[in-house]
Amino acid sequence: MQRLEAAPDQPMNSTQLADVLDLRGNERKRLQKVLTELQREGRLVQMRGQSYGLGDMADLVTGTLGIARSGKGFVSPRDGGPDVMVFSENQLTALPGDIVLVRLDHEQVDGGKRRGKIIRVVERGRVDIVGTLRSTGRFLYVVPIDPGYQKDVYVSDAAGAKVGDRVVVRLQEWVHKHVNPEGDIVDVIGPAMSPDMDTASVIRHFGFDEEFTEQVRSEAGHVSSLLESAEAQAGREDLRKLRVVTIDPERARDFDDALSLEQDQDGNRVLGVHIADVSFFVRPGSALDDEARKRGTSVYFPDRVLPMLPEQLSNGVCSLRPEQDRLAFSVFMTFDKNGNCVGSKFCRSIINSSARLIYQQAMQMIASNGKKPAGIDSNISALVIELNKLAQQLRKRRFRQTALDMDIPECEVVVDDEGHMTGLRRVENDESHQLVEECMVAANEAVARHIAEQQWPAVVRLHEPPSPEKIEDLTVNLLSMGFTPGDLSKRRNLADFLKKIVNHPLADTVRLMVLRSMSRAVYSAQKTGHYGLAKKYYAHFTSPIRRYPDLIVHRELAALLLGEGCPYDKDDLIAMAVACTDCEWQADDAERMVLEIKKYRYLQAEVEKSSPQEFNAVIAKVTNFGLFVDLVDLQVQALVHISSLSDSFVRYNRNKGTLNAGKNKVYSVGQRIKVRPVEVDFDARKVAAVIAG
Repeated sequence: MQRLEAAPDQPMNSTQLADVLDLRGNERKRLQKVLTELQREGRLVQMRGQSYGLGDMADLVTGTLGIARSGKGFVSPRDGGPDVMVFSENQLTALPGDIVLVRLDHEQVDGGKRRGKIIRVVERGRVDIVGTLRSTGRFLYVVPIDPGYQKDVYVSDAAGAKVGDRVVVRLQEWVHKHVNPEGDIVDVIGPAMSPDMDTASVIRHFGFDEEFTEQVRSEAGHVSSLLESAEAQAGREDLRKLRVVTIDPERARDFDDALSLEQDQDGNRVLGVHIADVSFFVRPGSALDDEARKRGTSVYFPDRVLPMLPEQLSNGVCSLRPEQDRLAFSVFMTFDKNGNCVGSKFCRSIINSSARLIYQQAMQMIASNGKKPAGIDSNISALVIELNKLAQQLRKRRFRQTALDMDIPECEVVVDDEGHMTGLRRVENDESHQLVEECMVAANEAVARHIAEQQWPAVVRLHEPPSPEKIEDLTVNLLSMGFTPGDLSKRRNLADFLKKIVNHPLADTVRLMVLRSMSRAVYSAQKTGHYGLAKKYYAHFTSPIRRYPDLIVHRELAALLLGEGCPYDKDDLIAMAVACTDCEWQADDAERMVLEIKKYRYLQAEVEKSSPQEFNAVIAKVTNFGLFVDLVDLQVQALVHISSLSDSFVRYNRNKGTLNAGKNKVYSVGQRIKVRPVEVDFDARKVAAVIAG
């Protein structure tokens, strides 16, 4: 592929390229496969006449399409560049998740916003989609479970399904965008109103594998024997006498990181971050590795998990359980009294965790300044206190370097055995969480910098600056809320603004708005830099049991320790970065979809009650037809229609962004109110609400 990129800078067909590159025999036959892969990665585009060229030559961009419920599309380029907005009339027959080719429309570029038109669907994101079977009385159709699909799918036969069932429909070729797509029902999942079917439906829709192949299970069954082998001990530092602890959520499903802290002879603090050595058990070319690479990441749902690797690894030999010998990759970082990292060391090791703590226990130690919970050794409590002191110092230093404080409390959905959402569990980002986070960030940065210093290619975590258009929209919204944010196009100004509002009643709302304005992080082997963390070098290293990019980094670090060459070439890493980003985004979308379904079921149940509960809300957007409000606890948006605000005339002030509904009733962005849901459109994921009282 490097030879291919050296070809003349003009469109060519495959025969011309083969001649220019002087390809013979099997190389010539393999060229088409390489061209297809380069096209999928966005590094080449297919033009008219079956010719190929660089996208910049014709203002063409290859990316993945996402479609909002409004119908507006956003194409995320494969190279991690800024999104391209595509209006519904310019989407051809593309569907959410499709890889598409977009021609940029420079006449419509406004304030940094990129707009374009889809000219080809390069690859369907999925052929089988899940939806609910409906009927007009004369025709059958399937409403997709993903509201991003703007058209229903017509089917000619129910194939044994009943109206109201969740089904899997296989799309036929869709040619004309003005005609609904057609398909065939290939499987019946069960009644759409059954909550216990939700996760299974989403898994089928995204095409995730629920089970491992027999070969993968067979290999996993033998990994425990490797733990006791002579090879496992060779070349490792014995750290079993080092005091090491794990700190995880109470319901954590894997334990792959541990921490230690010591002082060196100069009085500096030496932070140890110890990560399960998954790369020792998962070898390149094995069935385990092939499966992990295909899955890319673990997927977490409220009621189950789809692990990247079998349980024998995730909950067995790679789980850093207390008082058990485990193989690890250790990063030691030396910090001076000011929190400067003055040195780092990397090694493969053997550790024996002294204790498994949960966040609540760690927070109890921190809040009581060392008072240990029952059953916890005082040395462990002292270790946690010192770790926290260092973590808070690193955190303050990171924010001084213009990192963005966008920490927002997470809300875990609690479900019962039948899949009903029974409530929310608010998870605050307290000092116990920050302790772990800062240690992991430090290790990820140290590893990324070390690999970069060797001038090796690597899969890094890339977070690019937000587009000027999104910053402009953010600024307008903040101004309408009464804030004076200044020039947010400069990261230092944005970071300073976030510091100023930290104790403001609307702090969480503002952080959420800032988060929505950010670019989506990707994996990359071509660019570096993490805008949000203010890091020049940053890679994922700390979770190889659930993220394939971390496993790649582990292998590179192992090769460096052994004095070997880089185990990957750049082209392989570019392809893997694209694939890993795809897997992560699919997992994120699937997790979000299940949570969303549970929340809308919950709201539907509230609407049906004689006395539905009231929800705390914040006005997120004011329009001439009503208020879009964020239900704070549920993190769901609802519409309060203008007709419900007053019996008399409601005045919309476009300049101020307000609705005046009468005496002392002026509504604006950022205002806190209480609302009551009155209608839920489950298929479209829309909620109508009224002001409480």
